[in-house]
Amino acid sequence: MKTIIIKYPSGNIQSVIFSLERIGVKAIVTNSIESIQNAEKIILPGVGEANFAMKSLKEKKIDIILPKLKQPVLGICLGMQLLCKYSEESNTKCIGIFDSTVKKFKSNNEKIPQIGWNTIFNLKSSLFNNIPNKSYQYFIHGYYVPLGLETIAETKYIINYSSAIHKNNFYAVQFHPEKSSFVGHKILENFINL
Repeated sequence: MKTIIIKYPSGNIQSVIFSLERIGVKAIVTNSIESIQNAEKIILPGVGEANFAMKSLKEKKIDIILPKLKQPVLGICLGMQLLCKYSEESNTKCIGIFDSTVKKFKSNNEKIPQIGWNTIFNLKSSLFNNIPNKSYQYFIHGYYVPLGLETIAETKYIINYSSAIHKNNFYAVQFHPEKSSFVGHKILENFINL
């Protein structure tokens, strides 16, 4: 099975590679349009700032090819936010697969960004097969996707928000499964087995 991790400067690539290797998957890291189109599974990781990340994807025309893909695609953290239509971070127009606007956390008391372990609940997808409700995942983010029709998991930090979303062949998680121990590895395994 050919699994691709999309290569771009905002990708948290190395830890995703290691996590996939733990479940027996050797992924190819590339930004080749042809390789992405021919992959069986595609992962769009991401850390950093939305506007810079979108510019990197546009330079390689990855923003154009992604919405046309029919095979399973998984966005992770910033990768999830980039799959939405718009982000309040630097007023960034994103790829637009999910019909959501990424919002900035607002709080007087809680620390922003959210950094650390938090639970996911109301799990509604085969992505979470054999994952207990209220399992802990590792988060680091200052922006979030609001709850909506595409929400398949929730997390509470300041407010309840989407910690995972799904539309057609596109899946995305706000947390870092590659940094979330055996539960996170199981989620990656479930994605590979879709």
